[in-house]
Order: sequence, then structure tokens, then C-alpha cells
Amino acid sequence: MRVLKSLWIYHLRRRLILAVFLIVGMTGALIAAVWLLACVLFSPYGRRPIAISLGFDQLTNAATGGNEDETISLRAGRLRKTGRGWACVLCRFLDWLDPGHCDNAKN
Repeated sequence: MRVLKSLWIYHLRRRLILAVFLIVGMTGALIAAVWLLACVLFSPYGRRPIAISLGFDQLTNAATGGNEDETISLRAGRLRKTGRGWACVLCRFLDWLDPGHCDNAKN
């Protein structure tokens, strides 16, 4: 019985930690989105808009099952070589915006 109680407490703590990360992460994402919007409107050049965009890019990649340390462009460029449909479409669109984007994506 004691083992079950400590296991239950462990799982409860784990969920509480994840809930705190959720709240902090959502707050950070909201702040980042406001900053990025301000950069888009008033100052699109510089390091901050690129850093924020890269963070959103990596977050989206991690949320869709990719490595949290790589961007969607890098993942799509790698998977395009295997013939993955979504990767081919995304790279075609990104290459239209920025020629060679997926091929030049760096980790």
C-alpha cells in the first residue's frame, strides 16, 4: 500500500511540474508573439525577430514529432530526399520565398 501511495505522489508531482511548464511556456509564447508582431511591424531587421522565429519553428517541429533542436526546414529538406509528400510541398513553397531554403537550412 505504501508503494502505491508513493507512486501516486510521484505521478501527481510529475503532472504538477508539467502544468507549471505549460503555464510558463504559454506565457513565454504570448510574449514572444507580441514581440515578433512588433518586429514585423516596426523593425523586421536584426537578431530578435530571427531568434523568435527560430524558436517558434523549433517548437512547431517538436510538437509535430520532430527533433526539438532542428527546424521544420531542416527536417523537410531531409525528408524531401525520401519523397515525403508534405516535405516536398513545404520545401517547394519555402524555395519560392527563399531559393534553396531547405537545402541551406542549418541545425
